[in-house]
Amino acid sequence: MEKKMKKEVSEVCTMDGAVDMHGHPAVRDRTGNWVAGILILVNQGLATLAFFGVGVNLVLFLTRVMGQDNADAANNVSKWTGTVYLFSLLGAFLSDSYLGRYATCALFQLIFLIGLVALSLSSYIFLLKPKGCGDAKFHCGSHSSYHNAIFYVSIYLIALGNGGYQPNIATFGADQFDEGDPNEGHSKIAFFSYFYLALNLGSLFSNTILDYFEDNGLWTVGFWASAGSSAMALVLFICGTPRYRYFKPSGNPLPRFCQVFVAAMRKWKVKVLEPEEELFEGEEFSTNYGRKLLHTQGFSFLDKAAYMTTKDVKKMEENKCNPWHVSTVTQVEEVKCILRLLPIWLCTILYSVVFTQMASLFVEQGDAMDTRISSFRIPPASMSSFDILSVAAFIFFYRRVLDPFVARKTNSRGLTELQRMGIGLIVAIMAMISAGLVEHFRLKYASKGCNNNCDEGSGSGSSSLSIFWQVPQYVLIGASEVFMYVGQLEFFNGQAPDALKSFGSALCMTSISLGNYVSSLLVAIVMKISAKDQDMPGWIPGNLNKGHLDRFYFLLAVLTSADFLIYIAWARWYKYIKFQGNNDDEEEEEDINKVKDFDLKV
Repeated sequence: MEKKMKKEVSEVCTMDGAVDMHGHPAVRDRTGNWVAGILILVNQGLATLAFFGVGVNLVLFLTRVMGQDNADAANNVSKWTGTVYLFSLLGAFLSDSYLGRYATCALFQLIFLIGLVALSLSSYIFLLKPKGCGDAKFHCGSHSSYHNAIFYVSIYLIALGNGGYQPNIATFGADQFDEGDPNEGHSKIAFFSYFYLALNLGSLFSNTILDYFEDNGLWTVGFWASAGSSAMALVLFICGTPRYRYFKPSGNPLPRFCQVFVAAMRKWKVKVLEPEEELFEGEEFSTNYGRKLLHTQGFSFLDKAAYMTTKDVKKMEENKCNPWHVSTVTQVEEVKCILRLLPIWLCTILYSVVFTQMASLFVEQGDAMDTRISSFRIPPASMSSFDILSVAAFIFFYRRVLDPFVARKTNSRGLTELQRMGIGLIVAIMAMISAGLVEHFRLKYASKGCNNNCDEGSGSGSSSLSIFWQVPQYVLIGASEVFMYVGQLEFFNGQAPDALKSFGSALCMTSISLGNYVSSLLVAIVMKISAKDQDMPGWIPGNLNKGHLDRFYFLLAVLTSADFLIYIAWARWYKYIKFQGNNDDEEEEEDINKVKDFDLKV
């Protein structure tokens, strides 16, 4: 009897409704927590290594192997990277609605692996011709439309696989921790920081070892290494199947959203005197779609969708209630939640425009600088290693120093996610100013009459300014990521309703996507306006010595400053989501009020 009682005590189920692989309530000690979390973190590191093994040098592959100029290559990389994260919406929709997060992660990782294998084969068989081409000295010849098509199908399969996988693996990892348990709730917050750290550490190998091979023309070695890493990530992910916690998909959310707007429009002329007393909340909603949401002020016209008229009450008594006539409070609050998130999300897009320069214009800028250390040439793309090291350092600085310091000074739980995102915008402005100053001095020390690739094989570039002057801009970008992207992951995941958790993570990825598209559009507009003649071919020409890349960086600093001011206004307007039965709501609201003036003081 004593052994049986101990077993019952040890087999406490989670409080968040998670299930195990057999569909039974998840036992806290036998599922999830850091055992599953670490498997997912390692999976993320390997998958990121595979992705950046392609992405980090794609701009150089396009110029050296595919024969594109700098502006076209930068635009194509921006479009491709944007498409990667745009596919995150597809992955989130399938996950939340039909497949669940585990099946969606496994499916898109398989697609990702197929794309990497196809790219490796096509590069070896078709693209790297004549043999030995693709390095700094020897660019490849032209390719047929058939070979180009195979290349683009391969890289967009990689985009589809990685894009659909990314938002779901972040949310699936967070699913392994029960918010209802204080210890696991704290671990869930820490998971997002370590998740972003794993992402960056995974890319460190790509940005150093693989980057070195690819920069020296060994593209197939780099691509096959990426494919192998992706295969290991998929195998590791499947091995953790018995240990994971799962949440059942909640069905297509679009009809629920449409029902709210239709029901509100039907009652457009209805006068609601005391809405909270007359609002409808169906008991079955909590079972099917997660925790109930409490009513909040704002968007009062939507409250009419849940208002019970005399006619609705009568139909309810007859069990004839039509969801297109009356919605639940939770349905209405889901719509309110998304409407409140959108302005914050829009303000993060311009930050992503800044972030995407690291994979395109930063690389081209570095390629035109002195990359030599004695007889060794530093691959320009490998400078992003300083970004990765900066991310690792600032994650620990934030968690161990800054956040506890702010918590003591404000007598709260530290910086809110919105405040951290605001700090990220400020640091991003500093990064663009730094990049602009470096480019100004690079032009000052540029060799007269020398193109970008002047003496490229020796690493002397077209300027005597050392590539190590780029270190500050990479470090600042890394610091801004810790505040912006980790804050985004926590914010959008925490503020999304239970039935839309993957969608919340996808919002973070989609802001990166649109940032890449906006960057591509901005480059095209700047080139159209600034290009005059051969002596002034635009701010970002093929020969950077004839352009003014510094002005483009300063333009981004000005635009980001304006975006920061708009962001502060929306952040102060935002109302946090409230779940029924969450005892932390009042405490969280109090913490927000205590540090609400922090944004303006910064």
